[in-house]
Amino acid sequence: MREIVLDTETTGFEPAEGDRIVEIGAVELWNHMPTGKTYHQYINPERSMPQGAFEVHGLGDDFLRDKPFFKDIAQDFVDFVGTDVMVIHNAAFDMKFLNAELGWLGRPALPMSQSLDTLAIARKRFPGSPASLDALCRRFNIDNSSRTLHGALLDSEILAEVYLELIGGKQPDFALSTSSNNTSSDQAAEWRPSRRPTRLPSRLTEKENAAHAEFLDNMGGTVLWRSET
Repeated sequence: MREIVLDTETTGFEPAEGDRIVEIGAVELWNHMPTGKTYHQYINPERSMPQGAFEVHGLGDDFLRDKPFFKDIAQDFVDFVGTDVMVIHNAAFDMKFLNAELGWLGRPALPMSQSLDTLAIARKRFPGSPASLDALCRRFNIDNSSRTLHGALLDSEILAEVYLELIGGKQPDFALSTSSNNTSSDQAAEWRPSRRPTRLPSRLTEKENAAHAEFLDNMGGTVLWRSET
C-alpha cells in the first residue's frame, strides 16, 4: 500500500482571492514505512508575497522569482501522487489550493476521497486536546526542533512520523494484512494458524525408529504415543 504524506505552503488562505501555492513537499510511504522517496518543489506564485505569509514560511519574492510556475510542474506532481492516498494535516486547506491550481490549468481535480486528514484523526482520538502539528509532536515526543519556520518538505517528514503514531506506530498491520494492496490499516485481517497441507518428512533414521518402537513395546500396547496424529 502506497501513501503520500503531503504539505503545501501558500501566499495566504483563499485561492479565490488570488492566493497561490509556493511550495509542495511530499514523502512516500509503503505499507506505513518511509521509502526515502520524496517530492519537493518551490513555485513562483506570479504575485507578490504578503508579509504575513512571509513570516510563516520565509519564502519571499526574491527567492521565488526564478522558480517554475505551477503549470511547469503540474504533470510531475500529478505523476508522483498518482491515485494513491494523500495524508494531509487539515486536508481541506491543501486540497482546496491544489485543485484551484489544477483547475486554472484545465486539469481534473483531485478527489477529496483521495485524501486522509490527520487533523480529523487527531481530534477524534484526542477530543478537546490541541491537534496542531507542533502539539502532536509534543504528545508523541517527536523532535521538531528544526521547524523554526514552516516548510512543506520538513513538515511532510514530521507529519509522516505523527501519522504513524496516530494509527498505532510503524507497520500497524504487520503480518496481519490480507494483501499488500490494502488501502487502510483498518483492513487488517485476523490471523489464525492452520495445519500444513503436507507433513514435513521425518528426520529420524531407521535405527532411531526401531529403537523407539522397541521402547514402546516394552511399555505395553496402550501407550499414548502409539496413537496417530
